[in-house]
Amino acid sequence: QVQLVESGGGLVQAGGSLRLSCAASGRTFSSYAMGWFRQAPGKEREFVAAISWSGGSRAYADSVKGRFTISGDNAKNTVYLQMNSLKPEDTAVYYCAADSRSSWLKRGPTNYDYWGQGTQVTVSS
Repeated sequence: QVQLVESGGGLVQAGGSLRLSCAASGRTFSSYAMGWFRQAPGKEREFVAAISWSGGSRAYADSVKGRFTISGDNAKNTVYLQMNSLKPEDTAVYYCAADSRSSWLKRGPTNYDYWGQGTQVTVSS
């Protein structure tokens, strides 16, 4: 049984920063790909960033490139999303996800088979 637990969300003013954490447990994640997604009210869940545990490859959505950084700590089985220069349009519930079937980075949420419960990020203008 895989468990993903996000933390670090909150309320921040535009231009501010937050760091989200995703603690993973239950399996060996060395061959997984891990991703962050977000979903705003009335919108579909969208890709934010992904990282490969093994190779350190990273991918970002164009909307966050240059502002967000995804990283991982293998020893802690934890993935982070550092979010800088936050904008009101970044407001959403942020979800951590794991793809246990491949280390290739994918942007579609249906490629990920384990999900966390989500953490709310609200950016005020």
